[in-house]
Amino acid sequence: MSRASIDNSLDQLRRYAPAVVEPADFDRFWRATLTAAPATPPLVRVRPEPTGLRLVDVWDVTFAGFAGEPVRAWYTRPAGVQEPLPAVVEYPGYGRGRGLPGERLIWPVAGYAHLLVDNRGQAGLFSRGDTPDPHDAPGGPSPATRGILTPDDYHYRRLITDAVRAVDAVRALPGVDPARVAAVGNSQGGGLALAAAGLVDGLAALLVTAPFLCDIQRAIELTEASPYGEIARYLAVHREAEEQVRHTLSYVDGVTFARRATAPAHFGIGLRDEVCPPSTGFAAYNQYAAAGGSAPLREMHTYPFNGHEGGEAVHVRRQLRWLDAVIRPAGTVAG
Repeated sequence: MSRASIDNSLDQLRRYAPAVVEPADFDRFWRATLTAAPATPPLVRVRPEPTGLRLVDVWDVTFAGFAGEPVRAWYTRPAGVQEPLPAVVEYPGYGRGRGLPGERLIWPVAGYAHLLVDNRGQAGLFSRGDTPDPHDAPGGPSPATRGILTPDDYHYRRLITDAVRAVDAVRALPGVDPARVAAVGNSQGGGLALAAAGLVDGLAALLVTAPFLCDIQRAIELTEASPYGEIARYLAVHREAEEQVRHTLSYVDGVTFARRATAPAHFGIGLRDEVCPPSTGFAAYNQYAAAGGSAPLREMHTYPFNGHEGGEAVHVRRQLRWLDAVIRPAGTVAG
């Protein structure tokens, strides 16, 4: 029997479906959040970006995110291809921004249009970014604790709204088939992709690995690693704030979004992951699409001897083959 080093056995993980707290006004909260932005077109600016790369074309994109605020992204597609392509919206991990153009080329080289979305207010820890988060509210200094005392002020309310608006933006870009859009992400990006899948109508596919923001109430008790550890350390100082913090976190839990999702889904988890413990990702996978009572195509790949890095290139190859079968790029041949 395969066993996760820091979590439940694989047999237990396959059955793990916790009763994650779901606020009574969860749907109303997100409807109000997503309709509160000014009635502006999703795209603010699309400008060609010179890169010196001959096999792909790149554009510097600005789209309207939370409250209509500008969010930056790179739009990349195979050079010289004119017909509408299926699109991948990719959300980077915690502490990362969109980086420089050309840093992430797997999806456009595979034949997809690719929108790499900046994380507002998170750049500088691991990579560059260009989108500030101009909001301030009581809470801790890190993104995971910024504004954490109320759902309205929490950083992830804004980041999740940006994730949804990114899908609106890619659907408005030239050369994109709006009916074939996939949300993709690893770690925090996986949590944002799950949220998009639960909030966006008509998403064609979801691909997540080692998702953050899932079964959060348990995760902050299970691991000391950041980002969950940042929340735990905040509560170690602000002991009186635990009830408020847990209430806020219940509005951004990926399990709750997963229950509402309907798109075909592809998951990957390293069973020795101390950053996003395996059971938290399985909590989302095992309840995926439960709210609608449907059973969309979904699959899980586990890596017993890997941590937060998961299956890396092996898993990417599996993602490419799976997505090709679900929303095959125009002109490709199944094989």
